[in-house]
Amino acid sequence: MTINEMKEKKKEKGYSYAKIAELSGVPLGTVQKIFSGETESPRYDTLTALEQVFNEQLEVREPGGLYKARKNGEYTIDDYRALPDEQRVELIDGYFYDMASPTFGHQSIGGEIHRQIANYIMELGGNCRPFIAPVDVQLDCDERTMVQPDVGIVCDTSKIKRFGIYGAPDFVVEVVSSSTKKKDYALKLSKYMEAGVREYWILDFAQEKVLVYFFESDVYPVIYGFDKPVPVNIYNGELKIDFTNIARWLKEGME
Repeated sequence: MTINEMKEKKKEKGYSYAKIAELSGVPLGTVQKIFSGETESPRYDTLTALEQVFNEQLEVREPGGLYKARKNGEYTIDDYRALPDEQRVELIDGYFYDMASPTFGHQSIGGEIHRQIANYIMELGGNCRPFIAPVDVQLDCDERTMVQPDVGIVCDTSKIKRFGIYGAPDFVVEVVSSSTKKKDYALKLSKYMEAGVREYWILDFAQEKVLVYFFESDVYPVIYGFDKPVPVNIYNGELKIDFTNIARWLKEGME
């Protein structure tokens, strides 16, 4: 959420600077400087705290059919599962993050990567299972986080449950969009690393690059363009993702 979007939300909700400071934990003076434009480049954690203020209340249906409001940061898996089917969010450390419906281009890119992974695993006869969003991943095996990676691979099939995946996948790809960029580059990077994901790709198609974080290596990220195949490290580079089709689609103006 941009500062301008926060300003619009501030007007809608009628919040004073003091109220925003109270709800976010950000000092009043800092809030005033950010919203006035005096502070041009606020810290990421400050922006995140402010952003939560404007998404602080979501309606969650209780088993009896009643609705309750809970402060963002206090939500659990039960609250996540109680949301209406049409309300797409991810739950990370008790916070809900809205998820806009993916564009055709976004889904095409994820589908192409999933296709190549699935073909390789089928030809190899391996036990690992590829998946594509939307699949729920209870990443930390706790009650405060449920994410939906764009593409992934899970090799411990005992983690595959009826609802989705319980625990960290081995490999995850997030296709960056304007609304998820900050979350994919910072928050999810930290979460995936801490949860035990072995390899995480951030695919930024607007910049035609892939950031590869192989957490078992001493050096990361390694940055690739779309001009040559990108090796998947959990397969020792024997599986390579070819971006020829994706690059062509982008040149054709895929949205």
